[in-house]
Order: sequence, then structure tokens, then C-alpha cells
Amino acid sequence: MSPEVFETIRRRALLEGCKWDAQGGDTSALASFPLILRTDTATQLSAWAEALSAETFAAEQEILSRPDLLRLLGLPPPLRRALAASGQLTPAAVRAIRFDFHFTTGGWRLSEANTDVPGGFTEASHFTTLVAAEYPACRMAQDPGAMWADALAHQIGYCGHVALLSEAGFMEDLQVVSFLARRLAARGITTQLVTPGQIAWKERRAYLSGHDVPLGAVIRFFQGEWLADWPKASTWQYFFRDSLTPVAHPGCATISESKRFPLTWAHISTPMPTWRALLPESRDPRDAPWTSDDTWLLKRAFSNTGDFVIIRQLTDPKSWSDTCKSVRRDPDDWVAQRRFTSLPLATPKGEFFPCVGVFTINGQAAGFYARLSSGQIVDYRAIDIAVLIDDESVS
Repeated sequence: MSPEVFETIRRRALLEGCKWDAQGGDTSALASFPLILRTDTATQLSAWAEALSAETFAAEQEILSRPDLLRLLGLPPPLRRALAASGQLTPAAVRAIRFDFHFTTGGWRLSEANTDVPGGFTEASHFTTLVAAEYPACRMAQDPGAMWADALAHQIGYCGHVALLSEAGFMEDLQVVSFLARRLAARGITTQLVTPGQIAWKERRAYLSGHDVPLGAVIRFFQGEWLADWPKASTWQYFFRDSLTPVAHPGCATISESKRFPLTWAHISTPMPTWRALLPESRDPRDAPWTSDDTWLLKRAFSNTGDFVIIRQLTDPKSWSDTCKSVRRDPDDWVAQRRFTSLPLATPKGEFFPCVGVFTINGQAAGFYARLSSGQIVDYRAIDIAVLIDDESVS
């Protein structure tokens, strides 16, 4: 896109789409060109995401019935107790997952699933809509923000009152809930942005503190493992069990959010063919030669934006030494995973490594969120890029 067109889009993404981190210093966090997928590629990625969702939901339910397996996930003990407790699971208001795919020397591979608090809605919805208008030969896939809002509105009715919960001080999280709140407001739903301490529970229903009208749903864009650090008086356990108020995302999402989720597969009867085919081999670090074999990397069980993906060749000696000490001290907090080699993509701004995220909403494919990284690890420095589909392309 021309600089003038792109600047208009960037400004609209910021003002209309709550993309407040669209600029980092002198560097744009948004690509001025799209990532274009062939139709067959888009169809395949979407089909894989739907199959992965179905397997995830089934595995989570089986693991919930096996409290002994919760120890394999690296969950904080309070969360394990909440998931293993008696009582009905808190109902899910809507279930969103984002599966991250990479094109590698071995074809498409899955790096992880963001099942608890997946981001990327404003980039995959509003920003991509703006970019698609400049490329009439291509089309946008599904709009995940619209699908998410429609699913929630259908669940609670179009006149409900919803609290969207995030941690104070995290702008990247606040912009997600602010964008989703706008989508809900457009559907006639009253919204309130809150922190966990502003939610009260009375007779198993959620309320805003100091209010007498029960909420129709609570949107938890606040990581499950963080809840374990809140005082017991906050009654955060209702996010997991015994609440009559639907919650998104449900507490059981922390099971598959753990990077140690694959370690449970050998102990469950749920078949996981799609996960097994796409995710590199994963092992407990005590059972993998990660200290001597550079075909392995390390991941913390609960981490975000690539901040605890450790590859020895890409890590300075002191950080590597600190990681080794941490893994040996708390091996249950880590997982070892076979490495894949991503292929770079030539772009107008040079070579980048693309990561293509596929959303599912209640198990149905719901569009794409992609990032471009300058290196093999996709971290906070990655650039967001709109994904479009070229229906005229051929294999």
C-alpha cells in the first residue's frame, strides 16, 4: 500500500479498532502489505484447526475426570485443586482458541494453541477488513471478532450485561477487551471493563461490586494461572466451578493452555491424531537430551509471546545457564520440544518468518491472525499482518 493509504489504515486501526500499540518507537507494529494464502492452504489450515478444537475439548473433559493427570500440566496447586474439586463446571459463555502454524522445512507445523486468553481479535477483524478493501482481487476469511460477539450474544441474549475482565496496566490486554466490548455494544449488550477484584459472587452468580443486577456473562481476559495469586476472598474459584454465570474462557481451558498438555496424551483414551501429526514431539525435560542435543528447545509450561521459548544457539551464555538452573530446580514448570526450522518469506520489507494463527469459535474456524518475525522465535517484536485469500491461485 502507498504510505498515505497505509497511514490512514493505521490511524483507523488505532482510533476505531483499539489497536493502541500500532507503533513502537519509530517502527510500525502493522505490516503495510498483506499475507496472501491460496484457497487450498486456507482451507487446510481451517480444517486442521477445527479438528484440533474437537480433540482439545474431548481431552480436557477426560483429564478433568482424572485429577492425577492435572499434576503433569505444571498448574499452580490452587488451580489444580479448583479443577479437581467437586461441583459442576462453570458454563462456558463462548470458547475461542487460536492455533499457531508455521511453514517449515517439513511442511506446516503447529507451535502451540492459545486456548485460555487468545489475542489478535482486533488485528484479525478490524485491521484485516481495512486492508482487504485495498486488495479487491483477494478476500478476507471469517471475522473472528464478529463471530465471537454473535456467539456470546446468542448465548446470553441481546440485552444482557457483560463484564470484560483484564489486568490493570497491561495495555495489550486492555485493547483486546475494549475491542470486544465495542463489538458487543453494537449488538445491544451493555459492557463494563473491570479487574478481578471488581467481580462479586452472590448465590453463585456474578455481580459488579456494589451492584444488584447479576451479570449475563464474565469475559475473563486474565490468564488462569494468574488467578491463583489472588486472595481467597476474591472467590476466583467460581471462574472454574459452581458459578451459574457463564464465563469465557472457562477454567478448563488452562488444561490445554499448558505447554505440557501433550504429556497427558499417553494416559488418556481420547485419540489425538491431528495434534500428534502437527505438534513436534514433546517430553518432560527429565526425559529429553536438551542439554546436549540442539534439535530440542525448552518452553515454560505457561508463557506468552515467546518470552520463555529457549533455544540454546539463540541464547546468551548467562541466560542459558539461568534457564538450566530453573529447569533442573522446577522441571514440572517446563517442557522440552523437538525443534522445527521455519522457512523465511520474502516481503517488501525483507525476509521474515510468518506465523499464521487460526481462530476457532466454539469449534468452528473463524479467520486468521498472522505475525511476521525477524527470527525463528515469534515474540513481542513480531509485526502483525493482515491475511487475505486469493481464490484465483492454483497449487
